[in-house]
Amino acid sequence: MDYFTKAHSDGCLHSEVFFDPQGHVERNIDIDVVVQGFNRACKDANTKYGTTNKLIMCLLRHLPAENGLQTIHSASKYYQDGIIHGLGLDSSEKPFPPNLFTECYAHIKDNFPEVGLTAHAGEEGDHTFVSDALNLLKVSRIDHGVNSHQSEELMQRLAEQKTLLSLCPLSNVKLQVVKDVKELPIDKFFQMNVPFSINSDDPAYFGGYILDNYKAVHTRFGFTKDQWKIIALNGIKGSWCDDQRKNELISLVEEVYKKYNIEGC
Repeated sequence: MDYFTKAHSDGCLHSEVFFDPQGHVERNIDIDVVVQGFNRACKDANTKYGTTNKLIMCLLRHLPAENGLQTIHSASKYYQDGIIHGLGLDSSEKPFPPNLFTECYAHIKDNFPEVGLTAHAGEEGDHTFVSDALNLLKVSRIDHGVNSHQSEELMQRLAEQKTLLSLCPLSNVKLQVVKDVKELPIDKFFQMNVPFSINSDDPAYFGGYILDNYKAVHTRFGFTKDQWKIIALNGIKGSWCDDQRKNELISLVEEVYKKYNIEGC
């Protein structure tokens, strides 16, 4: 709940939160306790702040894929009931490429086709990790994806298919993907119409909640109001909230843009 309180204070209206049940289960905490606790926090945040929140269950790629599949089976009722809205893949990227987890993703796609699929790719790994996540895991979204710029063909594909990259600038610095936020290929994503959003990544560990990431990007790149509007709208359109909520959020962005897009402001 502390996360939702902080996110709300930063002006966040909709969040899609990753969690790693395997790390808790291996400490003998039942997966029901984990999921139900997160779900209660989502509901409490909605009641208290009016925010909408989704849960994305991530598999730890440094653990065997068989363990990941077991975790999916253990959480099946929460996918069935719409409590978990997505499947992701995180932890150390380079030694554990996407192809190791094809069975896990295929199971979700076959049994819960309405569930969103994403994966951390192209942060430590090169652009082929992004392509493999798209081709083998059939994801509709890419987390990080900063190394996508290494392939012109991939960039064109991301733009044409409107595949959202959820960028996490401050964690990229903390994990030494880049030395400074300015080194991220954000300008190139804009130039090639690759949709991206700005996000936080494990802020309690890496430092930097959502507003901190926005500030870091603006300080380095100095985007215009028009550009920030595009970033905000891409985040909404690439989210997994329902169409009604998307339209509500889009209307809010348009209102704010209109309010502040006055000559001299």
